[in-house]
Amino acid sequence: MEDSQKMVSPLKAVSAFAFSTLLLAGAQYASADDHDHDHSHDHDHAHHDHDHDHDHDHDHDSDIYSGYFEDEQIKDRSLSDWEGDWQSVYPYLQDGTLDEVFADKAENGDKTAEEYKAYYEIGYATDVDRIVIDGSNVTFFANGEEMSGDYQYDGYEILNYEAGNRGVRFIYEFEGEGADDLPQYIQFSDHSIYPTDAAHYHLYWGDDREALLEEVTNWPTYYASELSGEEIVEEMLAH
Repeated sequence: MEDSQKMVSPLKAVSAFAFSTLLLAGAQYASADDHDHDHSHDHDHAHHDHDHDHDHDHDHDSDIYSGYFEDEQIKDRSLSDWEGDWQSVYPYLQDGTLDEVFADKAENGDKTAEEYKAYYEIGYATDVDRIVIDGSNVTFFANGEEMSGDYQYDGYEILNYEAGNRGVRFIYEFEGEGADDLPQYIQFSDHSIYPTDAAHYHLYWGDDREALLEEVTNWPTYYASELSGEEIVEEMLAH
């Protein structure tokens, strides 16, 4: 695991755009174990017999969301799974909108609301406040600037977490040459392992494919831009 005190991945260090690099400190709560545990929303992984297929399917999906699945269940996914206009949740953490979410976590978790907020401050931190995905094209917005490029599927990688569960990163590589301001790779994680429309996702970006797979403390998170902060809180509390 990498040192928890690290830089938020900029789109590119030599970007012609003003994408600031944020120094993250005090990540005492951030670890692969914590990240996976918190984002799994404490699902019960016990298996029971059910009278209805619907109940069985719900438990099955919950297990996958929590990181319990078989390799053969994983399927390739196209960029269309994340198509749309997306906003970062980081501003809502900064302005206090998400405080209700952290308070709820504290009631059921092992940290105080303040500790959860500090943990997610590191996880959500980014200056890329909006992303638009249309076909193979991805446009990043940050600090009043935007840049766009096409990406092609480059497979997936399975990650094993200390908590005993797993995750899948779906990877896309920049298509073309001469765009020094765009990341060579973007990696999606949305708790799903086969084709489906994402409701939200965590995105990792940079030029080193393997190094990105080691990033477990900073996971910029995006919800549909049409949602208000209050609606995002409702979505988070529902899981």
